[in-house]
Amino acid sequence: MTPGARVAATIELLDEIVSHSERPADLVANAFFRARRFIGGGDRRAVSERAWGILRRYGQLTWWLDRTRHPERGGRALVAAELMLVEGMGIRDLEALFDGGRYRPSMLDEAEYRALRQMEGHSLPHPEQPDWVRLNVQEWVAPHLKEAYGEAWGREVAALETPPPVDLRVNRLKGTVAQARAALAEEGIDTEPMRYAADGLRLRRRLSVVAGEAFQNGLVEIQDEGSQLVAALVDGKPGMQIVDYCAGAGGKTLAIAAGMNNKGRVVAMDVLETRLDRSAQRLRRAGAHNVERRAIDADSRKWLKRQAGAFDRVLVDAPCTGTGTWRRNPDGRWTLRPQDLEELVPKQAAILDAAARLVKPGGGLVYATCSVLPAENERQIEAFLERNTDFEVVPVAAIWREVLPTEPPADVAQAQFLRLSPLKHGTDGFFAATLARKSSAVSGSAGEVSPSAATEGEPKPEESETP
Repeated sequence: MTPGARVAATIELLDEIVSHSERPADLVANAFFRARRFIGGGDRRAVSERAWGILRRYGQLTWWLDRTRHPERGGRALVAAELMLVEGMGIRDLEALFDGGRYRPSMLDEAEYRALRQMEGHSLPHPEQPDWVRLNVQEWVAPHLKEAYGEAWGREVAALETPPPVDLRVNRLKGTVAQARAALAEEGIDTEPMRYAADGLRLRRRLSVVAGEAFQNGLVEIQDEGSQLVAALVDGKPGMQIVDYCAGAGGKTLAIAAGMNNKGRVVAMDVLETRLDRSAQRLRRAGAHNVERRAIDADSRKWLKRQAGAFDRVLVDAPCTGTGTWRRNPDGRWTLRPQDLEELVPKQAAILDAAARLVKPGGGLVYATCSVLPAENERQIEAFLERNTDFEVVPVAAIWREVLPTEPPADVAQAQFLRLSPLKHGTDGFFAATLARKSSAVSGSAGEVSPSAATEGEPKPEESETP
């Protein structure tokens, strides 16, 4: 593709993402490129990387469009502003791309000229931009982020703008970390061991792994290091009975099953059978034979009631705002609404209460989100402990030292809970609380959670390859 054709494709992709805002941007992009198989691999990367960069900088770019009274807010305006303010082009450069030629954008009109001339020679940051614009977040989210990070909130949020690496988890059911590195090297994929996750490998440069034998044969899975650490905290051992209560497409389920060496039982549960169905192929590829899938619906309530107090470990990877995955899903910065948070908090509490009833006396409960907002994390656990006095917090560092060969980071070692971030740990933003049931009483009936008590989102971010 010519440079102009790449610009035109980026405009078209952004307009598709905006017009399908109810769907995650990566799924829209996948459908966009499937319908345009004439676009080669290098062009796909160039187009998607530019589009994802614009989504990460959407707040500042629209600030400039407002400031210069640009007549549009669609993909065309955003791409033109990006080319000038980020890529450093001038008006003459844009004229060469927006010339109306074949597969290139139409010529700039006078209103566009007036706005773009005011941007020429400027860079994206501007002294008049408020903090929330400079950090590319919605104004209503900023107080929640300040609560989460304090004075460091600006640096932490800026780290959520950086493109993520490709992280892999080596499947111990199929081979060792050394064998996986060697197999990937034969495919031309250079990796390095992760800082914290025992079975993790990180690609030294972004490449697709899904078509290679190592992935197709189940030797490796795509999974962010933070997600791997959460699964490790479950501390699944051979012979245990474990529930992954919000299993989704099964990323953490797979990690837990591998740690158990296929001995014992893992029950993967979710409100959407379609997500569980998608996990079936992954389980077969990984060779995980000790996993059963069970939908959370009206028919499952009797089963849940019978299983009260029967499990050694229960993982609740709760539906959440996904604010910790913004570097993978930058569109989430702009589609998140205040009412989403308001609706999620009580749903998380209901799910956590129902799942907790499955934990046996002396067993463990792990609550996790890929959110950085305290309302979904620390505040949620504080409220749970007030309602459930037969549970207590186990400091996460104590479990870390038992299940991982690495020393926990200093901030984790000094905290009750696990809080990971791109800035400090190079992972997505994750939260996890490790709890233990301390009494012999099993309260109430389990599982009074309707399908509406969890969000019906797409596969978890750690399971996708995004720009």
